[in-house]
Amino acid sequence: HTRIQAIETIRRARRLRPDIAIGADLIAGFPTENEAMFRNSLDLIGECGIAFVHVFPYSPRPGTPAVRIPPVAPDLVRERAAQLREAGAAALAADLAARVGTLGKVLIEKPGTGRAAFYASVAAPPELPPGSVQTMRFVAAGDGGLVGEPVA
Repeated sequence: HTRIQAIETIRRARRLRPDIAIGADLIAGFPTENEAMFRNSLDLIGECGIAFVHVFPYSPRPGTPAVRIPPVAPDLVRERAAQLREAGAAALAADLAARVGTLGKVLIEKPGTGRAAFYASVAAPPELPPGSVQTMRFVAAGDGGLVGEPVA
């Protein structure tokens, strides 16, 4: 898919479901990646509000066509991966902050911890039973997740 197709798909998804959270797996330092290509990936995170970013530094795999392409310097790959992770953390923080004060369904995974329908980790009261789905008000954001209080 092209970058434009990805942007349009995300825009359409947000029109249809404004509360959606977007995630992406990104490779840093694929062979021949130049600064403009990297900048496109970095800018895409903020432009599309990609809240859940998983970054893979490129590593060669024997027998693949990419192993024959000139590589990006390992130090540059690590630096770019770190920048992508930082941008992802900022996008996640912004997404979570925007959800404070809203209601959402949370699956309680274990005492004190749940997962929102939009994938975010939620700190929950420890007495809520694991396996239950609770409607919660998100009252705070931080440390990569939300704090939820059950709605009576």
